[in-house]
Formats: sequence, structure tokens, C-alpha cells
Amino acid sequence: MKMSKQLLLGDEAIAQAALDAGLSGVYAYPGTPSTEITEYIQAAPVTPVRRIHNHWCANEKTAMEAALGMSFAGKRSLVCMKHVGMNVAADCFINSAITGVKGGMIVVAADDPSMHSSQNEQDSRFYGDFALMPMYEPSNQQEAYDMVYNGFAFSEQMGLPVLLRIVTRLAHSRSGVERKAEQTPNELSFSEDPRQFVLLPGIARRRYKALLEHQADFIQASEASPYNRYIDGPNKKLGIIACGIGYNYLMENYPEGCEYPVLKIGQYPLPKKQLAQLVDSCEEILVLEDGQPFVEKLVKGYLGRGIRVKGRLDGTLSQDGELTPDSVAHAVGRENKAIFAVPSLVEMRPPALCEGCGHRDMYTALTQVLNEEYPAHKVFGDIGCYTLGANAPFYAINSCVDMGASITMAKGASDAGLHPAVAVIGDSTFTHSGMTGLLDCVNENANVTIVISDNETTAMTGGQDSAGTGRLESICAGIGVAPEHIRVVVPLKKNYEEMKQIIREEINYPGVSVIIPRRECIQTLARKKRNK
Repeated sequence: MKMSKQLLLGDEAIAQAALDAGLSGVYAYPGTPSTEITEYIQAAPVTPVRRIHNHWCANEKTAMEAALGMSFAGKRSLVCMKHVGMNVAADCFINSAITGVKGGMIVVAADDPSMHSSQNEQDSRFYGDFALMPMYEPSNQQEAYDMVYNGFAFSEQMGLPVLLRIVTRLAHSRSGVERKAEQTPNELSFSEDPRQFVLLPGIARRRYKALLEHQADFIQASEASPYNRYIDGPNKKLGIIACGIGYNYLMENYPEGCEYPVLKIGQYPLPKKQLAQLVDSCEEILVLEDGQPFVEKLVKGYLGRGIRVKGRLDGTLSQDGELTPDSVAHAVGRENKAIFAVPSLVEMRPPALCEGCGHRDMYTALTQVLNEEYPAHKVFGDIGCYTLGANAPFYAINSCVDMGASITMAKGASDAGLHPAVAVIGDSTFTHSGMTGLLDCVNENANVTIVISDNETTAMTGGQDSAGTGRLESICAGIGVAPEHIRVVVPLKKNYEEMKQIIREEINYPGVSVIIPRRECIQTLARKKRNK
């Protein structure tokens, strides 16, 4: 194949690299800023030809486990999620470092500093460090491509999954990416050790000792990695450690080259040899990293010396929000003269539910009943478009914590004596992590009313397939909800009185009831009409 250069998002560069490296399957649950990786693979012409698995999973845990299963069979797999999805996948993720892999496996964690569309700013590098797993962190789109393309072979060489950590700005910005030759997918094969993936305590202890013994190999790989570079500079008053996209921001401030020595970090664990070189040469250290002070803490632990380390912990950089070229300029005492200033022409305003959205009609009916007839009520919300019911004009929900928490928090509040305790959850979030909470409710016959607002898609991330479409009633019945207390209604103005009566009846029922207002998302419906 002739090498070609394409203008790609960071997410698209990762997807294309996986395809070029002989990918056999991608496993994911949609979550910004990672969604476009899977969508790119789904739309790629080569995907149906090579029969590459590309369907959305019910949640990040099932995605991680299925990807490990494909690796078990010797083939290359990619699993993608946003940073909070790592919490859901953590059980399998941590243990996959102990089982190891057969076919190459890359786990993409897309972090969201500044919480553009997230509940927190957690830094996925802590997960990789916790699991004792090698990690990549690209500084640009080309490096993201190269890390994935070469990362599958590295994963197979090391016998471990590799964590690739990216951030929103890299995921959703474009740059020219030069592709490499397409590789042939792996054939079906299995480990020579038939008990490699059987984590009985005796086997797990042996494999964990082996993982610990390999840490020195991972450090040597980092020291030899093309993604980690020591770049000397004449001014030794300061040494800079620039991680991932932080290196890109630093170079924007020094287009002619940085005056200070720089250690560029793109692969973990940290390269101790280059780190010692930087520390021995400089009077103090500045750490530039997007996210939490992961490297800053590690460096302070590694050194045990009197050298000053600056970064997020000492206030040189803010402890929250994104790293930016401007914040980097301030940290190095250099004015960043932006060519394009952002004009203040449009006043910021919070997002709102689409006009005509079924969630609007659901909230209108629900709040009318609750506010007028049940003043002691509390509504426990969840993650999705309907979370916007917390804002004007509804001010309808009292909590939003994590995927699936609406049902279990409503149960806990009901256990405490609250009535009515109402949960509002979407169809995709329900199948992601609400079903187990519903089972707890059924097992104890909790006095809760659960509203599954069904728009037949995963709308918040762009309209991907929802795992429960067409099956919500049977799922609820199978879990044990009494069929007469599974109520379906079409959320439209003409049906308000019916909706309100159903809400009253189910609140007054002393047990588990489920109300399903169902109407297709107007955005996905509009796309279907345009594509006809």
C-alpha cells in the first residue's frame, strides 16, 4: 500500500491505526470524548470486508471483558471508553494485567479535563499505574496513530494490555496523519499455558509475581521508547517534564526551540535514566501534564532529593481544568501572544433539552404531579440527556452521581423512610447499569417508582444503538417487576392526563413500579428522514 496522509481527529487516528494494524474487533460503550473511535471503525469500508466486530456493548465492563476474550483467542482487540467508564471496567482491567494477553490489546481511556461533558476530572494514568501496566500518552494525532499501530505488537511482546490515555482536546482536534502499511489480522490461536487466564489464587499469585518482575522491563522499554525524549537546552535554571499534549503546548510557546532542557513523556512507566539526567542538570523541575498531578507526585517520590518540583500541587498550574498553551506560558514566565483571540460575542448559556423532546413531556407531567400532590418527594436522576431536567424550566431532579445510581439511590432513600422516592433513568443507562439496582429493589420489594425515559437510542453521545430497545418491558418483567406495574405511555401533550394518572397510581402502589414513557429521539428520527 502506498503511504497516504489524511486529516484526522485524534479519535479517528486511533481508529485508523487499529484498522491498519490488523484489528479484529472494537468493543465500547459510547462516551464523549471516545465515541468517534468506534463510529469511525463502524463506517470504514474495510470493516465488513474483514468482518471486524464493531457493535456497541451494554457497558464498559462487558466491553473490556469481550475484548479480553478476543485477545484470549489470539486476535487483536481495541476497547474504548471515557475516563469514568474506567470505573465500570476496573474489575477486568486490573485483573487483565495479571492474566496478560495472547493477541495484542489496547485499552483507550479518553479523559475529559475541565469536565466538558463529564462528572469529574479523574486521570486514567492512575489506573494504569495501579494495574502496573505499560501506558502511552500521545502529544499529537500522528503520535496517537503510531502508538496504536505499534502498540499491538508491543502488547504481544510484553504479554500485557496497553493503556492509551488521551484527552478531549487531542480526541477532537484534527491534524495530518501519515498512515503505515496495512497488516494482516492474526489467525486464531491460544496461549501455550492453558491456565493463563484462570485466576485461582495459586495461579494469580504466581502471575502477579511475574508481573512485578517485569516492571524493570517496562522501564527499560520506556527508556528506549521513541515517545520519550530528552532535549537539552542552554538554560539549566529549569528542567521541564512535558507529558502528552503538554509537550505540544510547550512547543507552541517555543517555536524556535525551548531554552530549557525538556523531558518529553509519551510512554510510562517513567524513564528513570532520562529523568535522572534532567534532575542532575537542572536547578528545579516543572511538570506540565493535562489532568491530575500524576507525574508530579511520581517525580517527588522517585527523587528523594532537595530539588524543587513545581506544577499543579504548588499552584504554579491550576489544580483543576485543562492545561492550555496560555497556562503553560504563564508557568514558564513567557507571554503567549495568541494570534486569534476568542471574541466575547455570545453569552454562555447552559444546554437545554431539544424542543419537541419526549423527555420534556415526561418532566412536565412528572413535575406537575409531584410538585402539586407530593411535596415531600425527591427525584433521583441519572446520566443522559434527561439530566438536563435539573435545569430550568423543570428543576426536576435532586441527584445525578453516576451511571445507574438513580435507581439504587432511590431505593436507599426509600429504605430511610422517604416517600415518594422516584428514579429517572434513560433506556441506554438502564441497560448499562440500572438493571442490577432494579433487582435489588425487587428482592426487597422497595417502595420506589422508576421512570425509564425511553427515546430508543443513546442520544447524549449522538444516537448510537441502545442495548434495550424493544426489550425494556421484558427485561423488567424478567427481573421480577409485576407486569401490571410496568406501564408504557407515549409522552405527548395530548397524553398528559393519562401520564399524570399513571404516575399517581404507581406512586401510591407500595412496591416496585416502572413507568416507561417511550418516544423516539427527535434527532435520530430527523436523521432517518434525511437519509431516506
